[in-house]
Amino acid sequence: MSETTAAAGSTTPAASAGPRPARTRAALVTLRAVQVLLALFFGVASALPKLIAHPTAVESFDRIGWGSGGMYLIGALELAGAVALLVPVLQSLAAVALGALMVGAFIVQLTVFDGQNAATPLILIAPLALIAWTRRAHTGDLPRLLNRR
Repeated sequence: MSETTAAAGSTTPAASAGPRPARTRAALVTLRAVQVLLALFFGVASALPKLIAHPTAVESFDRIGWGSGGMYLIGALELAGAVALLVPVLQSLAAVALGALMVGAFIVQLTVFDGQNAATPLILIAPLALIAWTRRAHTGDLPRLLNRR
């Protein structure tokens, strides 16, 4: 019997609201750990140097031609995304938004920096896509929360 058929009959443990299988629980715990690590990376290693105007960040954004305004904007977006990765209702949207930032970072690395460090944004896109896909069900709660006043 397939999971779809079993869910329709809702008499099997898979369809009940009972405890999750250990494998599923382990996968969810692992995914949450990846989210926390990504949030730390984006918040501390990526956003912080931009927000405190570290000389390397200033130099990079001057080379891109975006100056300090672009640097602070990208830093703020990364920090907001890092925080949102930890909020259940926002985690899928945050992963999509950070993934879009990484696509932009990849393009900048290729065009402005001749491909130097271009692999980093690509590596980050994979777990962000996994988070966006796996946590997408939580996004449905967002309109309901926004309409509550």
